[in-house]
Amino acid sequence: MKLNISNPSSGFQKIIDVEDENILRIFYDKKIFSEVIGTPLGPEWKNYIFKITGGQDKQGFPMKNGIFTSKRVKLLLKKGSIGCRGFGMKKGERCRKSVRGCIVSPEISVLNLKIKKKGENPNEFTNEKEKKFLFPKRSSKLRKFFSINKGDGLSKFMFDYIDNSQKKNKKTPRIQRLITPNLIQKKRFNLKSKKERILSSKNNLKEFGKLLYRKI
Repeated sequence: MKLNISNPSSGFQKIIDVEDENILRIFYDKKIFSEVIGTPLGPEWKNYIFKITGGQDKQGFPMKNGIFTSKRVKLLLKKGSIGCRGFGMKKGERCRKSVRGCIVSPEISVLNLKIKKKGENPNEFTNEKEKKFLFPKRSSKLRKFFSINKGDGLSKFMFDYIDNSQKKNKKTPRIQRLITPNLIQKKRFNLKSKKERILSSKNNLKEFGKLLYRKI
């Protein structure tokens, strides 16, 4: 069984693969939103308390709270609920879908856990992430953020930041809905080509009418 452990305070999440049945017995017959002590998982999890938030079985069917069984059942579900995404469904329509009960059993392949209480030994889950300041993306909101006029350039106010996910390469934030001279030129060219297409289609239609009139 895979344990998907997350720490809401630090935002860290990791999947741990556990194959020992003696350890997994602490989760069996527990329900969603039940609390479990994580000491049997190892010394780094001593006195940690986990909260079960959900999971899915080996065939991919999700666990649903309120169904007090470990088996798979078929229910009439509404659009947007767990186990029913509702693609193509109308408002108020219900569809019969298969979901797994809220009781943990050996049929569960992935179990979602949340750290409710930290223990004695710190680990990678307790380390806080480096918080990154995020600028607005839209050009109008950036001008409001920097208190600048519409004619002033925005690129000189932006600075590069280091992206740790891509080997510490510097990246420049992208500005959305930014009006540049190239964009204005492109719009003019598209408008001109559109007018030319309309004019050519009208001329072709006139020529075709003349040909029909000659034949008659």
